[in-house]
Parts: sequence; C-alpha cells; structure tokens
Amino acid sequence: MPTPDVRHNPAQNRFEIYFENTLAGFVEYAMEGETFALNHTEVFPQFGGKGIGTALIVKALDQIRELGGEVLPYCPFIPKVILDHPEYIDLVPHPARPQFGLA
Repeated sequence: MPTPDVRHNPAQNRFEIYFENTLAGFVEYAMEGETFALNHTEVFPQFGGKGIGTALIVKALDQIRELGGEVLPYCPFIPKVILDHPEYIDLVPHPARPQFGLA
C-alpha cells in the first residue's frame, strides 16, 4: 500500500491527507494560543477502512510536535488514536486530559 502524505494547510486551518496524490481526508483545527484545538476529522468514503484516519492523526500529531504545539482533541476519534499511541499523550495539556478520557 502506498504511504499516505499528510500536509499542513494553515490557510484552511487543517491537516490534509493525500493517498496516491488524491485528497483523502482532513482534520480541522482552531488555534488557541499555541494549542491546536482539533475539532473535526473526516475521511472521504472511498478511502474508508484503509487506516487513513489513524495515519492522518498520527502524522498531524507528529507535525504539531515539530511545531512545538499542544493539542486539545475535541474530535472524539482523536483520543482513541492517542490511547492506541500513548507516545502522543504529552501533547495534551495535563489539566485537559480528564476531559478527553486521557487521565
């Protein structure tokens, strides 16, 4: 399976995932200071069931870490990914973790 490509698109406040050069989905955010409030994740139906959503979130979290940001995972899919990949829990501010089931 080809490796999906995740690109930060700050003009639209989202991270986008491309699969074979086709936009396959995105995660939208709003900035709260240096914190990315991740509000909505969408994978287009034709790309469902391929792990695209998880790949998108993991790669977006990698890029947020590189940018020195933190994460508020309001989209209910994202805390599930973080629980499966606990190396990203440090991106969620400690006081906010219980709100997202990450305590």
